[in-house]
Amino acid sequence: MSVPIDILYILDLFGVAVFAISGALAAGRKSLDLLGVVIIAVVTAVGGGTTRDLLLDRHPIFWIADPIYLLVIIIASLFTIWYTQYNEPPEKALLIADALGLAVFTVLGAQITQEVVSNSVIIVIMAAITGTVGGLIRDVLSNEIPLIMRRDIYATAALAGATVYLLLQLGTLEPTVNIILGMFVVIGLRLAAIQWDLHLPRFKLKE
Repeated sequence: MSVPIDILYILDLFGVAVFAISGALAAGRKSLDLLGVVIIAVVTAVGGGTTRDLLLDRHPIFWIADPIYLLVIIIASLFTIWYTQYNEPPEKALLIADALGLAVFTVLGAQITQEVVSNSVIIVIMAAITGTVGGLIRDVLSNEIPLIMRRDIYATAALAGATVYLLLQLGTLEPTVNIILGMFVVIGLRLAAIQWDLHLPRFKLKE
């Protein structure tokens, strides 16, 4: 049994929205103007999926085929701007929003890649690209050291979530359950890393 298309579409729009919020918050911390906020939100929300589609030669690119994605991004950006004018963003809101977007995009990236290739390694890599590249572009444009380049468990969480998703597909669980559990792995690892400052060992050359 396959996952209903509507569920995947709604999850994808949700991922776009939370990544757009993540991008808007990052832009707000740099005091960018309205256009700058929207631009950062757009590249954050669609950067990973666009890279995936280009590498897999999937055309048209998903947000070009369905401009609803751009509409969701603009609405999420404007809502974030409005909300933060009257309310203080919750502590670590950027990282939490980023964790949710990472989880959604990683597992849906794996699911989409499966439609094109069957190699498990490629599927996991493309899933990680889908989940992380938008945040990478956001951080570069915001003049921040990208999360993926730090010691934080970020890309590792995406790789783990995609791997668990593929392994679950070997069992008898419903496809929707596989997707949800894969997302929980990503979210769990990211939030645990945020809460307890978990990170990978750092490589440093001796003087």
